[in-house]
Amino acid sequence: MVQDLVIAVVTAASAGVLYLAAAAKIVKQYERGVVLRLGRLRDDVRGPGFTMVVPGIDRLRKVNMQIVTMPVPAQDGITRDNVTVRVDAVIYFKVVDAASALIQVEDYRFAVSQMAQTSLRSIIGKSDLDDLLSNREKLNQGLELMIDSPAVGWGVQIDRVEIKDVSLPETMKRSMARQAEADRERRARVINADAELQASKKLAEAASAMSSQPAALQLRLLQTVVAVAAEKNSTLVLPFPVELLRFLERAQPSAPQDAAPASQQALRPSQPPASPTQAPRPSPTQRPAQAQAQRPAQGQAQAQRSAQTPQAHPRPRPPQRSPAPPPAPPASVSSAPASTPSSPPGASSASAPSSSSDPTRPPRSKPPKPSKPLAPH
Repeated sequence: MVQDLVIAVVTAASAGVLYLAAAAKIVKQYERGVVLRLGRLRDDVRGPGFTMVVPGIDRLRKVNMQIVTMPVPAQDGITRDNVTVRVDAVIYFKVVDAASALIQVEDYRFAVSQMAQTSLRSIIGKSDLDDLLSNREKLNQGLELMIDSPAVGWGVQIDRVEIKDVSLPETMKRSMARQAEADRERRARVINADAELQASKKLAEAASAMSSQPAALQLRLLQTVVAVAAEKNSTLVLPFPVELLRFLERAQPSAPQDAAPASQQALRPSQPPASPTQAPRPSPTQRPAQAQAQRPAQGQAQAQRSAQTPQAHPRPRPPQRSPAPPPAPPASVSSAPASTPSSPPGASSASAPSSSSDPTRPPRSKPPKPSKPLAPH
């Protein structure tokens, strides 16, 4: 009997150990335990630590209460201004009611993920491209409200939603870059024009102040010269008064008229100066009248010389052709009889002056032909 009693005690102890091993449960600090007894939810939610359940009757489900970080896959959408974009986000949430998260939804993680994707596509269609790029805080708040509304009944609290990246097509990127460049250039031109306006006002005030004192302009000029001459790698050009330009403009029209006679005098043929012992020569218009007056006197002197002493007459020279003088009114010129050697009668008037008895008088050269004055260029 003792042997049977020992076997029974050992069997009971073994059964107790097995019961304790099956009934004992440990819940971690970041978890909560939900007990289902015979498939029915118990009201009490087991906290962290050691707990006991009825093996085979109770079933303990552990729910994680930590904040979960879940990335939302990139969603393609069209904004309200008809721009195709690709947006991805990230969502932070946690379970605040373990029983509701276990009973109200089959898989709260998958449910939250699908709700986040749907809400993200909806918020893309309701927003403009500028809002997606600049007003992300406002969009994050709207997206958080859209996801948090159905998640409250699931025992899940949405802690934060952030839009990570907004991908644009390459053509849209280039268009935005050109738009931004044009906007920056417009602002630069406006700023430059404003600066020019302010500078012109200050210059006008300075000019009005300097106009009362002419010496101020000279001082300003000297200051400018000193500033430019400080660098030795530049060429300094000093301005000259405007009155000089006005004087040159007034003198310019009379310059061609004064230069025309000088050019005509330069083009005329030069005449040799008359010697002090040479008598003044008659003009071409006076030569025919003088020759006609000298012919009778020459004939009488030659007849007297031939009667006194017979002399051998030299060979007469051929008459020289003189240029035909222009017609002119006859002039009365008194001529004295020439004391020249006898010449044959009928000699031309051109040879009479050449046979003068004055030995110091040089032979007369042929008068040059008058040249026609050239017109000024």
